[in-house]
Amino acid sequence: MKERRRKMLSNQAKIESLLFISGNEGITLTELSQITGILKPALHEQLDKLADKYKQDRSSSLQLIHAEERYKLVTKPALAELVKKYLNSNNITELTGAALETLAIIAYKQPITRIGIDEIRGVQSSSMIQRLQLLELIKENGRLDAPGRPILYVTTDKFLDYFGLESLDQLPELDEEKQEDEEMDLMTLFEQTTGSTEDEEEE
Repeated sequence: MKERRRKMLSNQAKIESLLFISGNEGITLTELSQITGILKPALHEQLDKLADKYKQDRSSSLQLIHAEERYKLVTKPALAELVKKYLNSNNITELTGAALETLAIIAYKQPITRIGIDEIRGVQSSSMIQRLQLLELIKENGRLDAPGRPILYVTTDKFLDYFGLESLDQLPELDEEKQEDEEMDLMTLFEQTTGSTEDEEEE
């Protein structure tokens, strides 16, 4: 019994970690099964237990939701005002270097998936995508017709207003033939157009 319980807890930990790292995009039952090796019936059981755990635990800020065949972790509705207060603070309205980097990639490569962004940046981008969505600088624009049907991201009208652009046509064209460091070239062109460098330092 103890061995079985340890195994169940281990499975929950695996599922929870994948839910966390998948961010706002969420993850499907099929993806969870393929990555963890856990059969779907057992996954259903563990997901139900996780959802109940978050619901019963008043010290937890999270809840597990299931929408459009994807599972994702979100903050509880009761914390909406607190989250809104944070979003309206100066701490988040100033774009960091990492956020600008992600935004530049989306601006030039849209529509693009999170995986596509990750491949260019070389790091995981879920948190940056969430931040840019909260700022309404990017939005979801359907899904790619590929396994897992990943979300496609594009910039918004607020993005244009934020950087004083009338249209995306004002972004300089990227010379694909001369391009060696895609990430650096995108950032350079983006900063030339928006004037967003301004001695900003960011990890």
